Amino acid sequence: MSLRSHPTLNLKRFFADLNYFPHAGQQLVHRSTARRRVVSCGVRWGKSLCAAMEAIAAAMLADGRSIGWIVAPTYDLADRIYREVELRLMEHMRHRIVSRKESERRIVIRNISGGLSEIRAKSADNPDSLLGEGLDFVIVDEASRLKPRIWQSFLSQRLIDKDGWALLISTPKGKGYFYDLYRMGQGEDRDPDYESWNMPSWSNPLLDRKLIDAERARLPERVFAQEFGAQFIEGSGSVFRGVRECATSTWSKPLPRERYLAGLDLGKTEDFTVLTILDSHCRLVHYDRFHRQDWAIQTQRIKAALDRYGATVLVDSTGAGEPILEGLKRDGVNAYPYPFTMQSKTALIDNLSLLFEKREILLPRPELWPEGIDELESFQYSVNDNGYARMSAPSGQHDDIVISLALAAWHVRTRIVQVRLTCFPRRRRRFI
Repeated sequence: MSLRSHPTLNLKRFFADLNYFPHAGQQLVHRSTARRRVVSCGVRWGKSLCAAMEAIAAAMLADGRSIGWIVAPTYDLADRIYREVELRLMEHMRHRIVSRKESERRIVIRNISGGLSEIRAKSADNPDSLLGEGLDFVIVDEASRLKPRIWQSFLSQRLIDKDGWALLISTPKGKGYFYDLYRMGQGEDRDPDYESWNMPSWSNPLLDRKLIDAERARLPERVFAQEFGAQFIEGSGSVFRGVRECATSTWSKPLPRERYLAGLDLGKTEDFTVLTILDSHCRLVHYDRFHRQDWAIQTQRIKAALDRYGATVLVDSTGAGEPILEGLKRDGVNAYPYPFTMQSKTALIDNLSLLFEKREILLPRPELWPEGIDELESFQYSVNDNGYARMSAPSGQHDDIVISLALAAWHVRTRIVQVRLTCFPRRRRRFI
């Protein structure tokens, strides 16, 4: 039964009891009776709170036993909605809680029919964990960042036997499957099971419009349109444009009299250590990636590759990078530090982005280097929960290849400056 048509439900009063007073855009989502609701919203619109309240209402008003999932690309993202659910239930409906299991991110409450309703947070990074029982509802946060098959093959099928409903809510990211679902809920000939909305950040009356306008001045127009305007724009968030156009080469062995320049990003805990080597024409000729190895073994592996190419290497010297750098120097490697700060990382990424923009970097073909191409294309402009822009890998993904390649490419910038100084030396003034 739809929450909106429940015979004993006063939705406004129910939300007020949870100390939740939805703004006009959130009310549209709550009032909809569509079995598939798709919300494309800007940052800070209030999607996590809106979704959490839907989950609580569905669990409380279920007839008998019910199961609902909150799914996101990673557990960290799923936790944003799940923790809001948990907090509201603990503060306002503690007497209804039957059990909580922190390790499983699962909470069970006694609903108004006397049955048990379970709400559970799930991560889509392990699709096999999404197999199993039928669901009464599923809420998909940051849906645009999920691979299409997660919805098509794992989540939508869980709703069939119980005629369950879905709420897919996200800041858009290009025109992928989320865009297709959004379009199904638009227009006079829309799918009757679907309803969708475009909710820009400024439709949240609690946000200061002046602060939003300030971000408009700081961000590229296309990024602002996506992150704040909730518009579907192909490639708007990508930091590196034309990656595949530059990926037409192959790997290459060391050549005599060639100059090689390398970048080394050192892995910490779960991150990878990545070494990339460019030739003097800014062509990527060698790449190595590994993790969970002893530092001594990593150092030997790195030195062997650098010696083979006779390469000069720029090393991320932040944190654990400093002793590795010194060790490489002691072993005779021509290594230099690059300390990371917010400003130095921005300069590094901007330089690599410019090389792609000008088609001055050459990569192996996508079938030869799929993980590299994927990571470069995924590296994006995004806006954090506080509304500030940043350049990073999507949540739950890595940026080690990007940083290593950017370090190697930084040599190119330095080399160009040195060549210009050599070719155009400063003239001495002549005094008469």
